[in-house]
Amino acid sequence: MGRTRYPEIVDALAGDLGDREPGDRVPSEHEIAARFGVSRAAARAAVQELEDRLLVRRVRGSGTFVNHRIDYVISPRRAPSWHQTVSAAGAVPRSVVKEIREGTLDAELAARLERPAGSAASVLVRQYFINDLVAGWTTEWLPADICPPAADVAVRTVESVDLVLRQMAQVEPVRAWCRVGLEMPPPDVAAGLELDEPRHTWLVESMSRDAGTGQPVLASATWTRVEMVRMIVEMGEG
Repeated sequence: MGRTRYPEIVDALAGDLGDREPGDRVPSEHEIAARFGVSRAAARAAVQELEDRLLVRRVRGSGTFVNHRIDYVISPRRAPSWHQTVSAAGAVPRSVVKEIREGTLDAELAARLERPAGSAASVLVRQYFINDLVAGWTTEWLPADICPPAADVAVRTVESVDLVLRQMAQVEPVRAWCRVGLEMPPPDVAAGLELDEPRHTWLVESMSRDAGTGQPVLASATWTRVEMVRMIVEMGEG
């Protein structure tokens, strides 16, 4: 495939995607090669370019599909709830608890949560889905003096930790600190995100306080696939 044709093929495929619904299957490499009279390798490169543009998403073992990103809005005026934020964007959230364990806060987390280093905490690891597609992987730390023992059972059945804290710990979480960046996830997170190859993902580190007392109640680190969300951080009144 000549260099002059490559942009034309990619642009033609991108134009086709505009008429299709999110989740629709994209033509196979074989079909693309036949349509444009190019090799399979050239068709594969074109699909890779569409993926790099975040227009399509490859699903392990299933194929390639039209992609749709949602706006994930982080704001002090919004509840620090992944489920509420995804729902507000018009998508369907779901999470699966992968692990709940008792742990301790290292020096960095302890400082963030304003507890002594080594303080006890419940550690919750969850896998996130948007419209039933793997989207994120999060680890949350809840100080032992905030999270009652029964909450371990509750978070297995109620997907929103924000809701569990409100109902069982009687606190009102509000986002007090947040850091957002593009980072390479560690191997265990990459596996949880079902990434076929190393790539940058959103990393959102956050700390929430109780609106009433100002006491830190939750710290989290959430990795999210970039083709699933557009991160929007609202700093003040717009």
